[in-house]
Amino acid sequence: MTDNPNPTSDAGPSSIVEPGSYYGYPLPYLSIGGYPGKIIAIEGSDGVGRSTQIALLREWLEVQGYGVIETGWTRSSLMQPTIDLAKSSNTLNKLTFVLLYATDFADRLEKEIIPALKAGFIVLSDRYIFTAMARAGIRGVDRGWIRSLYGFAIAPHLVFYLKIDVDTLIRRVLESRGMNYWESGMDMKLGDDIYDSFRAYQRQLLKEYQSLADEFGFRTLDARKKVHVIQDELRRQVGEFLTASDTPSMGPLAG
Repeated sequence: MTDNPNPTSDAGPSSIVEPGSYYGYPLPYLSIGGYPGKIIAIEGSDGVGRSTQIALLREWLEVQGYGVIETGWTRSSLMQPTIDLAKSSNTLNKLTFVLLYATDFADRLEKEIIPALKAGFIVLSDRYIFTAMARAGIRGVDRGWIRSLYGFAIAPHLVFYLKIDVDTLIRRVLESRGMNYWESGMDMKLGDDIYDSFRAYQRQLLKEYQSLADEFGFRTLDARKKVHVIQDELRRQVGEFLTASDTPSMGPLAG
């Protein structure tokens, strides 16, 4: 496998790129040709249950004998404190917003994801670059530019999209942690209060996710179903993928 067998004209994410390869031009100092690990991402808006499903999926995979690591949105040790500080002021410029998240992803790619792929681990990602693309897109950031920016990303092997409707999402968020400034798109001035803004923002965001799901062929699951039902389906599809794979992530660990 080459680092970039199918480069696109703008060197950005494309559905034609082979999983496990760079979407565009590779990081010049990090070759990934032939690495046996796999990237499995779960996408979806805040409140759909991604983290719960990833935790359960990791437990199941480890019981099957696979080496697994988790990564996720703003978990870079380098960037997380900076992003938290910047978000606390509620004054982030949309391009600063994008670049901070891209830096977070780049740091995790170099320090977590690529080493795990090299070692043959399964990388479970709680959101991937598609959340960044969706959020930037609805904020008016040029879609060609954002794709070019993430040209250094590696195409995941599986992407599951937990799909939900706005009304169900609102109920879940209100019943759990409540609404915050950024998840409600308050920076976009879409409503007179946080509730109206959340509804308008999430409606646009879910539409953007669906467009990406159609383009990149996400495996869509109904996030309205019970946790165990979703998990059973995830395990079935992931298990079939790993069994059919020519180079499984790690196979059962010896001993």
